[in-house]
Amino acid sequence: MARKALDSQPFSRLVGARITSFGDGRAVLEVDIREELRQQNGFLHGGVLAYAADNSLTFAAGTTLGPAVLTAGFSVQYIRPATGLTLVARASVAHSGRRQAVVRCDLFTVGADGNETLCAVAQGTVLAAQPS
Repeated sequence: MARKALDSQPFSRLVGARITSFGDGRAVLEVDIREELRQQNGFLHGGVLAYAADNSLTFAAGTTLGPAVLTAGFSVQYIRPATGLTLVARASVAHSGRRQAVVRCDLFTVGADGNETLCAVAQGTVLAAQPS
């Protein structure tokens, strides 16, 4: 279900995102770092990090709130430039109520040696979508 939802997002397809873990208040999203996702200094663009944080936050929240969720807001703190082969965004629900969840995400890059480096952290609030 989560992979189908991700594949239905044109932007997620554009960046090549994939869900590698989903359930029990957690979600992991991965993006291979390729040339067209870098900024002028060769680092992964901050917008790709923010995208990965936003999507992993909402997928994690969806495991507790249901599939119809929307990001109410989130913040990202960039710790170091993102370099490596793969971006990994690991999100987990810190608190969930009936209509909203607070979710944390740690963003790592994985190098050729397999070592992970923390490059950013994010936190956000996700709301259960209201039927119209």
